[in-house]
Amino acid sequence: MSDRRYSDEEISTIFSKAAEGPPLRSLQEPHDDGLTLVELQQIGREVGLSPDAVERAARSLEVQPVAAPRRLLGLPIGVTRTVTLDRWLTDGEWEQLVVQLREVFEARGTVSAQGNFRQWTNGNLQALLEPTPTGHRLRLSTTKSSARAGITAGIAAIGMGAVVAISAAIAGHAVAATPGIATMVLAGIGMMAYSAFPLPKWARLRGRQMDAIAAGLTVSEAEPRPERSA
Repeated sequence: MSDRRYSDEEISTIFSKAAEGPPLRSLQEPHDDGLTLVELQQIGREVGLSPDAVERAARSLEVQPVAAPRRLLGLPIGVTRTVTLDRWLTDGEWEQLVVQLREVFEARGTVSAQGNFRQWTNGNLQALLEPTPTGHRLRLSTTKSSARAGITAGIAAIGMGAVVAISAAIAGHAVAATPGIATMVLAGIGMMAYSAFPLPKWARLRGRQMDAIAAGLTVSEAEPRPERSA
C-alpha cells in the first residue's frame, strides 16, 4: 500500500476519516502527482494525527464493497455486498462483527462454522466469511422473498385473466366474463403494487447497512494466515 499515490479527493477523505470530522483546509492543497501513505502520515503528524489513524483511514479506501443487486422486473428484490480483504480476521474480530450484525439488523441470527468458513444467518439475511489466498472475503446478502412471491402471484393472476379473456372471446362469452376477468386483473395489479412499492426504500436501507458494516473492516494490522482444516 505504501507505493500507491492517493488523489486529492482520496487525500481529503483519508484525513477526514483519520480526524473523525470534516477535512482540514490546510490539508487540501492540490497535489498533481498525488501522495503516498508515508507522505500522508508525515502531513498528519504536523496537525496532530497519529500515523496509525492515517493508515487505517487509507486502508478503508481499499475495502470497497462490490454491489450486485438481484432484480425482478427491474425492481431490487435482493441486496448483496462482497468485501475482499487483504488480511485475515481474528476470532475476536469475527465475534465483534457478529455483534455489529445483530445491532445493525436488529436480529439475533445463528452463528456456525465449518473449517475456515464462518457464517451468520437470519432467514434470508446472510453474512458469509470465506478464505481466499490472501485473506478473508465477506459476503453480505439478503432477499425480499415476500415481495418476490407477491409479484409472482400478481403476474400469475394477470396471466390467468388473459387466458380467461381469450377463452371467453373464442366461446362468445366475452361480455359475461368481463367482471370476473377484471377482478383477476385488478387483483394481480394490486398484489404487484403492494409488493413492489416498498422495495426501493428497503433496498437502499439494506445497502447502507451493509456498507456501514464493510466500512468497519479496516484494522491496519494484518493477521497471519490460519491453517486450513483438512
